Amino acid sequence: MAAPLVFITGASSGIGQALAARFYAAGWQLALVARRTHAIEAWCRSAAIAPDRYRIYSADVADVGNIVAAGAQCVATQGLPDVVIANAGISVGIDTAVRSDIDVLAQTFATNNVGLAATFHPFVAAMAKRGSGRLVGIGSVAAIRGLPGHGAYCASKAGVVAYCESLRGELRPSGVKVVTICPGYIDTPLTQGNRYGMPFLMKADDFADAAFRAIDEGVSYRVIPWQMGVLAKLMRIVPNFLYDRAVQGRARKKRSGE
Repeated sequence: MAAPLVFITGASSGIGQALAARFYAAGWQLALVARRTHAIEAWCRSAAIAPDRYRIYSADVADVGNIVAAGAQCVATQGLPDVVIANAGISVGIDTAVRSDIDVLAQTFATNNVGLAATFHPFVAAMAKRGSGRLVGIGSVAAIRGLPGHGAYCASKAGVVAYCESLRGELRPSGVKVVTICPGYIDTPLTQGNRYGMPFLMKADDFADAAFRAIDEGVSYRVIPWQMGVLAKLMRIVPNFLYDRAVQGRARKKRSGE
């Protein structure tokens, strides 16, 4: 039997790269997508990824035509994936009083939300016709409650959770599963510049192990690590006046240019 195929966006670093390594170790073929294709090439060489086990596709998920074309190219070159992971995302702090930060907000939604849907688009109909497949949206515990200065990221990830839930209901009769993974704090370039405490900080490889199991099981929703899931549920039920007081004065996410 042919090895299964996974399509991963944002595969040039961080969570995407860790997921690629985990799927490769399990015997999967890789379809790796990023803007920085040279970074993926360098990683594949350094990690001794067999040349016949992967293909690289250059795409910016914020450009709908670009990422849709990459998905179509994957199907034509490697076949229809068994798993598609919409992992690419950006996280930048904003201040709504600053005009240029409204553009940052728009770019965040274009990447984290429209880009996620566009990543899935080339595969949905074909997976439904086949009657199998997994579409994986990478959300965040930041989707649970808004954090000061982090409005763009929190709102976009809340959108990821709601969108994936909607898509899951649509595709349930087809046999295609939609999996929402919400990472807590993972030690990647995306979090290393944070100016605030990060409870239950997790290594990217450990996250990839847990995410691989969740995807393999076809769960509908999972927070990783589990401790962050418990904390997130507690945060959700805390009354607003207590939550607002708790986060007042909290260090904010760096804005663009900081």
